[in-house]
Amino acid sequence: MTEARPGAGASASLWERDAELATIEEAIDALRQDRTSRGGLLVFKGEAGIGKTALLAEARRLAEQRGCTVWSARGGETVTSVPFNVVRQLMQPALLSLMPDEAREYLGDWYDIAGPALGVAAPGDRLADPQGVCDGLIAAVSRLARRDWPLVLLIDDAHWADRETLHWLAAFAERLDELSVLVVVARRPADVTGERADLLDEVAASARLTAPLSALTPEATAGLTRDTVGEHADAPFCREVWAVTGGNPYETVELLAKVQDSQLEPVEPSAAELRALNHSARGRGLVARLEGLGLDATRFAWAAAILGTGITVELVATLATLSPDEAVHCVRLLGAARILTETDPATRQVGDGDLEFVHPLIATAVYNSIPPTMRTAMHGVAAAIVTASGFGAAAASRHLLQVQPDGDPEVVEQMRAAAREHLVIGAPDAARRCLERALLEPPEPDIHAEVLYELGCATLLTSPAITIEYLQSALAMPGLGGDTRVDAVVRLSQALVHNGQLEDAVRTIDEEAARLGPGPAQLRLRAMHYMWEGLHPGEDHLPECSEELAVLAATCTGRNNSERALLILRGFDLLTRGDNAEEVVEYCDRALVGGRLAPGFGWTDTEWGIEPLLMLATAYAYADRLDRAESLYTEALRAYESAGWSGGHLALAHAYVGLGHRRRGRLRDAEASLRASLRIAERVGRRLPLYWTVTCNLVETLLARGHVDEAWEIAEGYGFAPPYPSTIVLPDPRSIRARLLLATGRREEGINELEGAEKAAVASGHHNTVVAPWSSDLARALASEDPRRAAELSAAVRRQAERFGTDTAIGEALRLAAALETGQRATSLHAQAVSCLSASPCAYEHAAARIDYAIAIRSAAELHKGLTLATACGADGLVARARRALDDGVGLG
Repeated sequence: MTEARPGAGASASLWERDAELATIEEAIDALRQDRTSRGGLLVFKGEAGIGKTALLAEARRLAEQRGCTVWSARGGETVTSVPFNVVRQLMQPALLSLMPDEAREYLGDWYDIAGPALGVAAPGDRLADPQGVCDGLIAAVSRLARRDWPLVLLIDDAHWADRETLHWLAAFAERLDELSVLVVVARRPADVTGERADLLDEVAASARLTAPLSALTPEATAGLTRDTVGEHADAPFCREVWAVTGGNPYETVELLAKVQDSQLEPVEPSAAELRALNHSARGRGLVARLEGLGLDATRFAWAAAILGTGITVELVATLATLSPDEAVHCVRLLGAARILTETDPATRQVGDGDLEFVHPLIATAVYNSIPPTMRTAMHGVAAAIVTASGFGAAAASRHLLQVQPDGDPEVVEQMRAAAREHLVIGAPDAARRCLERALLEPPEPDIHAEVLYELGCATLLTSPAITIEYLQSALAMPGLGGDTRVDAVVRLSQALVHNGQLEDAVRTIDEEAARLGPGPAQLRLRAMHYMWEGLHPGEDHLPECSEELAVLAATCTGRNNSERALLILRGFDLLTRGDNAEEVVEYCDRALVGGRLAPGFGWTDTEWGIEPLLMLATAYAYADRLDRAESLYTEALRAYESAGWSGGHLALAHAYVGLGHRRRGRLRDAEASLRASLRIAERVGRRLPLYWTVTCNLVETLLARGHVDEAWEIAEGYGFAPPYPSTIVLPDPRSIRARLLLATGRREEGINELEGAEKAAVASGHHNTVVAPWSSDLARALASEDPRRAAELSAAVRRQAERFGTDTAIGEALRLAAALETGQRATSLHAQAVSCLSASPCAYEHAAARIDYAIAIRSAAELHKGLTLATACGADGLVARARRALDDGVGLG
């Protein structure tokens, strides 16, 4: 048994906790070794009253005794809907202890991203990216941990933590090996379902230890009983204490307190009275005990339970309609009855009030004892009090969520305002709850559609299916007009596409465009139509769609963003079809204003989304205008990092920066960017278009580097295999998958994939040999067994390359032709390929061509040039090939 513990309450909860305390002490000592010590996570699980809170309190004492900084927080049963509630408790004291300039300096670029969620910075106007806010919170703890080392975080009642905190904790737990922070979490094994349960499971999966806390044994209960009521307590009495409480430490302490209060003699004849005493300490018995304190004390306790957090005497008195003197008297009565206690100044957090319930079980029992109609009414009054106290709509919203709908326009507006507050701090789920509650009120007919629209926008990133339902309902009702209606149609089309309903998305756009007369709004919708058609090409409509787009784009001068979008779409369409690259660039240039993106058409602007801008930059990249492409990709990366967008947008930005590096021939940098993208994409979800973009480009880069085994590992580990997405992915995934199969010796499978790529290209009209290189690889694969077919393919590649007209396309076509020839003809073609590719910005292709040429003419000098280029690119496979040729005596004969 653990000895020398202060007070009966603490003693009860720490009996038979030697193993747990030893684990905590060991983890604290390991943390304190030096600033490079690895952090860790300990999770203690147990039923209510098992002693979790006391264990964390002892962990605090041990940590502080050893010179650690301790931050602590706890979840609350009635405040699970308050976003970032628990993480705010953890971090606010540390941040508010700093001067504003110091806090900004510590958090750096993350201040404006994480600060609003923590309540230490004013939110901006733009909706926050939830993943970016989560990353910002991780960065904030990481930076403050360096200042406050050694740092211990204690989280009690994690089963009642809000979803946003749990999302942060799950992500933070994965990083603890890199951080010198110890996290100790206590939670119940049940009492939570759905996504919050999944997040708690993720937290537990990262734990160094997950330990269930057991009930007291009969021997420990006997020892505790004698410590509390006297050594003369006999064995039958002690056994009955254990039988009545089941060894639950909290219930044992409460029962023994009742024994003392009633002056019950702790001997066998009195044991029969223990069950009645235990009943009075819990459930209905506790409620009866509370009611026995009088009406004022009961109302005060009810008000405290309704508020749940920030229980100040003043607020509770206002809600309970008591005078200050009456409130102080109630505090004394409830304290003596072990229902409420004053907050410990040593552990008080920002936002804590003067009071707290002695135990969560008591808080739950008191809250549940309030008659339902009274409870609802008190929540309504609490919302008004919170609002009047200046805490804002979001703080009041948790109370309004409990109020019965009554057609109150003010409640609707409060919930809409709360939703906006939640969205700007990165809590879309909380915003959704508020707007769904506003719908139940319900809203007045003239704003009902607007509320549905706002709800659809709030769920766009998290649930396309729900977004579709709300936006379709909004559009079917009167009330949405002008730009708002067009925005709703565009967002609905986005949700439909993300939900795999392309035809519905296009039909929705077309129906609204037909309803509108000519003008910017209709032009915007037509541009969206062609964007979805272009990104998700089908076999039936693409040629006709391309012709229609050409006619429409010919009328555009770039006067507004709708025209600029159409110009980009036309340029991208020309790229995929393999038309003249100069024409591609001309259309793309006309979409810019002074060589830059137009206002309202930036990477973080939501009107058009990211798709047109990626199409613009990619058209430049494959048209050999890499300076312009790289400028756009880098601008995207900076914009998303600055705005704190850490989800799919940032993953795509890293992926396309990697694409720029790959086109340049900077293969090491390309691999680094693409792997960074893959790490972010993993958090977003597999089998999405963005995931295909990342894995396809990473596999192609690894193959270019000559790292075939790593490329195969990525493909196998991340599902880079059929079925392929309907969305355009560049370069063509079938072609890259085939190249991988050929490189690993799976020749027949590779040829089958290439022939599948050929059929898809013919059906879609995508004939650009740079973005869909299937024909070159198929020609090489068939060269020995079917030279006529290989020659036909090579001739077609050259025709298409000359049609496209870039040095890269023509140079690669000449390399292919040279590989299929012999003698002087091959040498001449190799020389022409080198000449073309030396003028290309694509250094890897230049290096490969120069090595081919050097081997063909057996020139060590040329081979060294190729080797230097390949080494600079990081093309280890080409480097090895060049060195083998030198070892074989090229140039020495």
